[in-house]
Amino acid sequence: MWVFLNDRFVPKEEALVSVFDHGFLYGDGVYETLRSYGPRIFMRDQHLARLRRSADALGLTIPVPDTRWPDLLHEAMRRNEVGNDHVDAYLRITISRGAGEIGLDPALCPRSTVVIMTKPLHPSPSVLSRDGVSLTVATTRRNLPAALSPHIKSTNFLNNILAKRESIAAGTFDSLLLNWKDELTECTISNLFFISHGTVHTPALDCGILDGITRAIVMTLAEEDGLPVKEGHYHLADLRQASECFLTNTSMEVMPVSRVDGVPIGNGRPGPLTTRIQARFAASRHRFLEPPAS
Repeated sequence: MWVFLNDRFVPKEEALVSVFDHGFLYGDGVYETLRSYGPRIFMRDQHLARLRRSADALGLTIPVPDTRWPDLLHEAMRRNEVGNDHVDAYLRITISRGAGEIGLDPALCPRSTVVIMTKPLHPSPSVLSRDGVSLTVATTRRNLPAALSPHIKSTNFLNNILAKRESIAAGTFDSLLLNWKDELTECTISNLFFISHGTVHTPALDCGILDGITRAIVMTLAEEDGLPVKEGHYHLADLRQASECFLTNTSMEVMPVSRVDGVPIGNGRPGPLTTRIQARFAASRHRFLEPPAS
């Protein structure tokens, strides 16, 4: 495996970061995960724009020019023999504050650390999409937005990790987090949707959720397909009365949810509108791929 570290590609055994890196010491950094379909990266520019917005919110300098990212990402795929006609690629970009003296002052770090990693992306087992997944409602609450903006895709993932531990203990696919008002927000790595009376509902951004890129695509595709979409402030009672539920993120696309805390959603099987949205997404994803190489 080859890893891009700061200014060059190195074998994974040489991809070492200082113990004085503030990403390690304080979780001071941002990241993005991307995927390819074959050799073309999905929503590349939108992911890179969100990476920059996250970095700007932290006052974190990204030393890589915007114009260089496509070449670096494709070189990472080529070196690791992914992102081709045989295997899709999972890519992760991490930018940390960099190495510096111990202390919270960002000025202690003269240069950011940049990492690109990639590996094969294998689709979720078909049984999950066929039967739907189960969720646990976490006792861990989503961070208060006024304390830590959910729009910063930060390397500090403790809130999500605590919730994930709850789902692991419960033997479920993932945890669903509520916010400080007992409102629905999102899962640990995905956005939440539910369908009620033919309308597609999803928590509004000001509930304290990440502005998911696949989330935005699904909302657009649902509206194009004649399905009304509503962003709002919802509670568990709304979800429990729903006929269908699904999750979205970059790697798993649209994932049906069959149960929440052991209680079936609808009839406990992926519903017809979820299946319709899945099919629409699969048929439309070519629209959101980077241009083919010349």
